[in-house]
Amino acid sequence: MVFQGTAITVGAIADGLYKLRFDLQGESVNKLNRHALQELGLAVDAVVARGDCRGLLLDSGKKVFIVGADITEFLGVFEGESSIIVEANTVVNALFSRIEDLPFPTVVAINGEALGGGLEVSLCCDFRVASTKAKVGLPETKLGIMPGWGGTVRLPRLIGVDNAIEWIAGGTQNKAAAALKVGVVDAVVAPEKLEEAALDLLRQLADGSIDYQERRIQKKAPLKLSKLESMMAFESARGVVGPKAGKNYPAPMMAIATVEAGARLSRDDALAIEIANFAVLAKSDTAKSLVGIFLKDQLLKRSAKVASKGAEPITRAAVLGAGIMGGGIAYQSASTGTPILMKDITEDAIQLGLNEAGKLLAGQLKRGKLDQKTVMQMSNAIVPTTSYGDFGTVDIVVEAVTENPKIKAAVLAETENAVSDDTIIASNTSTIAITRLAEGLKRPENFCCMHFFNPVHRMPLVEVIRGDKTSDTAVARTVAYAQAMRKTPIVVNDCPGFLVNRILFPYFAGFESLLADGVDYRRIDKVMEAFGWPMGPAYLLDVVGMDTASHAGAVMAEGFPDRMQQQASSAVGNMVAAGRLGQKTGSGFYSYKLDKRGKPKKSVDTSTADVLAGLANTRVEVSDEEIIARMMVPLCTESARCLEDNIVATPAEVDMGLVYGIGFPPFRGGALQYMDDMGLKAFVALTDKLSAYGPLFSATEKQRGMAKANTSYYNNAA
Repeated sequence: MVFQGTAITVGAIADGLYKLRFDLQGESVNKLNRHALQELGLAVDAVVARGDCRGLLLDSGKKVFIVGADITEFLGVFEGESSIIVEANTVVNALFSRIEDLPFPTVVAINGEALGGGLEVSLCCDFRVASTKAKVGLPETKLGIMPGWGGTVRLPRLIGVDNAIEWIAGGTQNKAAAALKVGVVDAVVAPEKLEEAALDLLRQLADGSIDYQERRIQKKAPLKLSKLESMMAFESARGVVGPKAGKNYPAPMMAIATVEAGARLSRDDALAIEIANFAVLAKSDTAKSLVGIFLKDQLLKRSAKVASKGAEPITRAAVLGAGIMGGGIAYQSASTGTPILMKDITEDAIQLGLNEAGKLLAGQLKRGKLDQKTVMQMSNAIVPTTSYGDFGTVDIVVEAVTENPKIKAAVLAETENAVSDDTIIASNTSTIAITRLAEGLKRPENFCCMHFFNPVHRMPLVEVIRGDKTSDTAVARTVAYAQAMRKTPIVVNDCPGFLVNRILFPYFAGFESLLADGVDYRRIDKVMEAFGWPMGPAYLLDVVGMDTASHAGAVMAEGFPDRMQQQASSAVGNMVAAGRLGQKTGSGFYSYKLDKRGKPKKSVDTSTADVLAGLANTRVEVSDEEIIARMMVPLCTESARCLEDNIVATPAEVDMGLVYGIGFPPFRGGALQYMDDMGLKAFVALTDKLSAYGPLFSATEKQRGMAKANTSYYNNAA
């Protein structure tokens, strides 16, 4: 053995060829943490010191190659001075350039994911051979940063500006075939042939059969672009990427600027620009929040793993109600490998659910995500029925009927009589307390809530709500089912609205208060979308549906009468009275018509003013900053109350519930992170200014105590 570390080993193969293997002990995947990078430098030293090396093969001892840098180290580094970030990246880049400049050829065998730093170290090698199961990419922009270990320099020189910018700005993970097509990898082989193919290529390089020096010259030289070609390439890229990224996500545009600035320079000079620009992004609030989101997501996954530990897998499921939600749940279950019965009371209703699932499968087929055979298999995994005949064989039933306590109670009792004694029954209710729904059941320990968000196939969150009598087994199996459906489950304790909707409706209350002061709903939408929400509150209500919002609002008012009592007159109430329920009826605050893709397209409706007439009891001059405050303060104070009431256990669960459930702006990190960034003293002072608008705008006593003690949610959590 030439080098033996706890992250990297180097051994001789034969004929002056050596293998450097990444195999980080104590971890399921390889990461380029400080320790691994230090060992990489020592390993390279050891190989060079041998003096007889004719070629070096890099590979992995795990199922993946390298998933990237160790993100858990990011925030600590990013909190330091910019000069520290620059120095750290300079050291890594010097190491990677040294690998690129070794006096013998290098080949990397990519057996699984090679992402971020994992791809950047691969780009330093002369040639790349990938398994058909490999995925490669530079996802750094999704964390608010950009490649900082040579990605913006080496990738354009290897595959051209257009392809490189598409990969870097988009932060995509790409299959091996796509990587081969653009030239990121040089060969793709079956997994069992990977080592043999990579070693054969290395031998040819070492024997001089293939020239590797020419490629090195290309990778170290400026890009071969004329001024006109350069201008067209980068202006075009900015025109495409800019509108998609938006002003709140600066990393993609900074990446383009970095590629452009380094295009006319040598490798080392271009790397210096990359390092400097990386440091700028690393110090941004966006990077702090997005890295935080990633770490919170990892915490949620760990929590779900603990919650589902020991659970028997769900092998067959059923869904009651074949509407949009029922069809979406059936599709998600079948498409992720769990066969599902879909029951409704009529054939016509069943067909609606089948149509919804069929539409989603057809979309996957059209986009090339699935082949015809797989689509047929998934379609056959959804079994329509109008009876309970086969329900005795299912492990879980998800009830997704009308959001009405009496109807749900009757259906749930009926279902309980049709299933086995250990079948889990989960209601998809969005607001009704689970303990209340369990009152008529014989086996309440087998009952919980599995709250999906619409559209089911796109929204990552599932709330798993525990009632007073729900057993740990029921929670564990439901969480396991959500994981099998590739969803992110959060275990929530019972209350009206649970976590997400309990927090959402105070946000809508802030919207109603602004309308009552005469603020135009279109202006509110514009301000909140500029703040970072995917859609403003009026647009969101149209998507939710006014009838749904009205019903949920009544449930919230009953549950929290001290602060969520509904006003006698409201915009939502007026809309319901006028039959304008939102997208489902073609009109709400806005009008909707289907576009060429069959999706509802929003347009201004001049008759909305008539529906809202009389709501404004005054006309108040309100700044954009006040609009934001009056929308966000109720949402934030209710988020704090949910944590204080132990509805969920951690600040991360609150924040990720909002990000994944209702599209809270990820670059702001979540409601509790938003308050931390503002500072609790400043937030409490803001609530005091707005206290005249009612209890929803008042800080909690705990928040006041935190403000006095100068603490924060995430400091407390640490």
